[in-house]
Amino acid sequence: MEINEEKLHELLGKIVVEMGAAANGPLITIGDKLGLYTTLSEKGPMSPAELAKATGTAERYVKEWLAAQAASGYVEYDDSSESFHMTPEQAMAFGNRNSPVFMTGAFYAITSLYHDEPKMMEAFKTGEGISWGNHNKCLYCGTEKFFSPSYEGNLVSSWLPALDGVVEKLENGAKVADIGCGHAASTIIMAKAFPKSQFFGYDYHDKSIEHARAKAKEAGVENVSFEVCAAKDVPGSDYDFVAFFDCLHDMGDPAGACSHVKEILKPDGTCMVVEPYAEDSLSKNLNPVGRAFYAFSTQLCVPCSLNQEVGLALGAQAGEKKIKEAVTGGGFTRFRRATETPFNLILEARP
Repeated sequence: MEINEEKLHELLGKIVVEMGAAANGPLITIGDKLGLYTTLSEKGPMSPAELAKATGTAERYVKEWLAAQAASGYVEYDDSSESFHMTPEQAMAFGNRNSPVFMTGAFYAITSLYHDEPKMMEAFKTGEGISWGNHNKCLYCGTEKFFSPSYEGNLVSSWLPALDGVVEKLENGAKVADIGCGHAASTIIMAKAFPKSQFFGYDYHDKSIEHARAKAKEAGVENVSFEVCAAKDVPGSDYDFVAFFDCLHDMGDPAGACSHVKEILKPDGTCMVVEPYAEDSLSKNLNPVGRAFYAFSTQLCVPCSLNQEVGLALGAQAGEKKIKEAVTGGGFTRFRRATETPFNLILEARP
């Protein structure tokens, strides 16, 4: 078999990029935890010695860390002054925790994937699932850190207004269920924005519900409560609004979950389904966003669904067509794409 040298070098170049990305993952979480990014973004340009002093860290490690970040394109290096700084765009991604595109959370979640590699290898052999609660704990804080900025930047300002009549109901006082709430970033954001409404967060992972209660207390919101339960067991009735944030595809029986939601919704109620952005065909998802989501889906979403009843395993790149099939399979008759972002589809369902 003849080797095409040009294609081989192109492939090796991609692999070197992968090596750098994989090796820099821990350095990103270290930089976040130690405040290296935030300090540099706020006070730069800085020398390694200045950044080390400002963050209470060791200069020699900081010097090497900065070199790795500059080589990655995450910080800038000025050769003439031998100093480092961050552009406004780099600061948004790594230095500003309130930015809607703050990205460090993904790397906390990625940490869990390496810890759980033996479990995934066994799952590949057996075909069995892995419960969401059976992952390394880095996953849960990472998931919260990754999704929260997008929710903070979009949920109240654009996603909810894109739904028919929902904001008005929330402003006047509505009963809301956030199913699969996790650490409750979405629940708390809505509760703060709409104090007249009552929010109920549900998740089958007990540790997440414990954390959600603590986060709500810390945030000082009193119009929320949380309970451990599966989506098909959500209690109560007459909900005005029910939401699934980035979780419907993780469920073993998404149509069954939607059927239950239709039963507990008011006749004029609304169900919002937020899903990772995806086209309906594999070929159209073969891009950088799809690449990341397929990787997470293989190791988190598919095994989570396979661990539950039915085990439909839609995956994080299910696309609007498959999500619509699950939602309408649950009895909803009206379904539309309300809005979208580069990372999310925001879908509206009505009875």
